[in-house]
Amino acid sequence: MLRMGKLTDYGIVLMSHLASKTYQKHNAHTLSEAVNIPLPTVRKVLKALSHGELLTSERGAQGGYNLKRSPKQISVAEIITALEGPIALTECVSEESQCEQESHCTVQTNWTRINNAVFHALDEVKLSDMLVPNSADESPIHFYPSVKSNKSELHG
Repeated sequence: MLRMGKLTDYGIVLMSHLASKTYQKHNAHTLSEAVNIPLPTVRKVLKALSHGELLTSERGAQGGYNLKRSPKQISVAEIITALEGPIALTECVSEESQCEQESHCTVQTNWTRINNAVFHALDEVKLSDMLVPNSADESPIHFYPSVKSNKSELHG
């Protein structure tokens, strides 16, 4: 199963909150209270998002955090990358591959294609899209039908 870490989930929640209130600066304390995430976690996520060039931060009494770009210009892929590193579904498509099978693997090219498809799908979803309520008629995100796997089919 492919799954993002909790910090990435929190990062998307924080970025969505910031995107919904771009007219004001936000400090870590008020963000923590607004999204109900512990303050140390909020600070850690904000630091990573700032380092990933997605947020600007200003110190001082009138300081705080803001999005560096418009929510329409920030993709979910960028947020994930800032918090988890480059999106790589398998070892062989990561930049630091150490797979012993890589030199003679017959499916590596296909894994690269799959990884690219996942990255581009996530890159198409913008932060502004995350603010739109999920309604099949109105959603700017193109969803595909859910595929339910039967575990007994996978294990023969």
